[in-house]
Amino acid sequence: MTGTNGRPTADGDAARGDTVAAVVRQWQAVHPELDTGPMEVIGRINRCAALLQQAEDAPLRRAGLSRPEFDLLGALRRTGHELTPSELARETFSSGAAVTKRLKQLTGRGLVERRGDTRDRRVAHLRLTDAGRALVDGVLPEQLAYETAVLSVLAPEDQGELAGLLAELLTRLEGRMGALRA
Repeated sequence: MTGTNGRPTADGDAARGDTVAAVVRQWQAVHPELDTGPMEVIGRINRCAALLQQAEDAPLRRAGLSRPEFDLLGALRRTGHELTPSELARETFSSGAAVTKRLKQLTGRGLVERRGDTRDRRVAHLRLTDAGRALVDGVLPEQLAYETAVLSVLAPEDQGELAGLLAELLTRLEGRMGALRA
């Protein structure tokens, strides 16, 4: 089966039954002259992201963490060295204000500690405490198991193909957006 863009869909039967397919059919009825193919891709990416954000973080919630908090802790853990708040913002694709707010909460909970820079008092260096490291290391396997279960509806080769396609899209978007910001 082919999509409205003339390209084959991954699974014609599944594609016809999802929420985005219904939206696309409605738009096609209103504007049959328009190519709604991009909507089929972007709409499904957005819908998947929304559904995953609603449900995916059960292990994190049980640990008393939000996804953005875990992302900050994870960045400190995986880089293996101290980071400044601006470096954390870049690592987690967050605003400086959001990072500051989350760091205040995580510092208050004893998961992150702040050290002032000896040369510039305006700069802070952040690292995980032992409790923060233990929390990340304890939650990560459970979170990965949960994500594995979510993706288990796709065959391993389909997961690999999807990861590759998304990586290609992301690489091109990051390069394009970076060029637009420059």
